[in-house]
Amino acid sequence: MSRLKYLSAYSEQTQSQVAQLIAQDKLATVLNSRYGKAHDYRTDKALYNYVQELRSAYLRNAEPVNKVEYDSKIHVINHALGLHTAIARVQGGKLKAKHEIRVATMFKAVPMEFLTMIAVHELAHLKEKQHDKAFYQLCTHMEPNYHQYEFDLRLYLTHLDNGGSKLWDASSTASN
Repeated sequence: MSRLKYLSAYSEQTQSQVAQLIAQDKLATVLNSRYGKAHDYRTDKALYNYVQELRSAYLRNAEPVNKVEYDSKIHVINHALGLHTAIARVQGGKLKAKHEIRVATMFKAVPMEFLTMIAVHELAHLKEKQHDKAFYQLCTHMEPNYHQYEFDLRLYLTHLDNGGSKLWDASSTASN
């Protein structure tokens, strides 16, 4: 089932159910029924403010995030939804890190839940560098439905990968 590359870590039963939805042309209907409109954090500034709100609510003692922006160079094909980078430099005899979060531009027009999942994932890297148990515990602390949103985002990517059209657009925004 190469058409399900975003779901390769899931069970054969789950992959079979998704393949059946694709064959019946119902995957888009399922996603549309679960999620309403696209978020309205369209600009880098709005995205930055949203991520800072999440950081303030859950990671007050974490290092600051200096930059948050949409990045058209991030390709989901390379399994990257967003990137967290720490740029280290010496300043006044001390080693300082400048943290940046970049989110793939294609996520400007997705439901709020998907953007939250990506932001939470990248913020978790401020505390936990590896994708281990502690990392995912932190993600679910910040967003209890983290795993469901990640799965549904993978369903959406599978939908797009199989020739489906975008389900949400910039004109169908939700209020904050």
